[in-house]
Amino acid sequence: MRAIVTGSTNGIGEAIARRLTSEGLTVVLVGRDDARLRSARDRIVRAIPDADLELERADLARLDEVRQLADRLAEAPPADIVISNAALVAPLDRRTPDGVPRVLMVNHLAPYVLMRRLAEMLDGRRARFIVVGAEPVSLARSPVDLDDLMFTRPERLGEPVDLRPFYAYGRTKNMNAMFVYALARRLADTGITVNGAHPGIIGGTGLSREVPGLTTLVAERFRFDPADLPGPETGADTPAWLATSPDVDGVTGRFFVDRRAVETAPHTTDPDRTDRLWSESAALVGLPINLGCAHGR
Repeated sequence: MRAIVTGSTNGIGEAIARRLTSEGLTVVLVGRDDARLRSARDRIVRAIPDADLELERADLARLDEVRQLADRLAEAPPADIVISNAALVAPLDRRTPDGVPRVLMVNHLAPYVLMRRLAEMLDGRRARFIVVGAEPVSLARSPVDLDDLMFTRPERLGEPVDLRPFYAYGRTKNMNAMFVYALARRLADTGITVNGAHPGIIGGTGLSREVPGLTTLVAERFRFDPADLPGPETGADTPAWLATSPDVDGVTGRFFVDRRAVETAPHTTDPDRTDRLWSESAALVGLPINLGCAHGR
């Protein structure tokens, strides 16, 4: 079996890749830096000497590189598993060359483009798509502002100002859940299943390295000690389980926490809202609204 894991040069993504290679899968590590990809490969090989790994460099903040990555992966042997794990927190004024907020591009639009392209390439072949999301209970209070996906009005994110990058990150994580439901509906008559997973509140991920001091602010606001958080291996458990467990064979359009399917907020499941996010996302990345595979909707 062949698996693709984005954001796999550290943290949860690397732990997922290590778990899957230990189960005998070929794993494609996707990251934006060649040196970090090689370092991740070397760490995994030290733990699993017979690990079968391939490296794919792509900066998911660049739409052109996401498209090129999708094309390369589409030309490679078909994937049985695709795990979208890459995510970050970034200042809201930090934009991509296309003028899109980095947090929106990496966390939502990149997996939107990549998974759409791979679904079209598979065209009915069996596969499991997994999107690593975030804690659905707290995010119930953070509905996506469908009138301002680009965060042009940051004041609408709330106060304090210093936490707005984190609030924007939360909106993109709700977009992940909405994308799971929208894509699962469109692939309902195919062999591809699509599910979301909350890895837990995990330390050692480097998620907010672009916003120095944010981790401390978030910990103070939500009253936890970063030193007490579990590590990436814990965060990898549910996504890796979704990738290979026979318990979820054929299950699609669900969101999992600690290996259990849970309900997410109504604003993430509403078909009109999810369809609007799908359409707005298609416009932002220059794709048609409808999937290009014969079996998809």
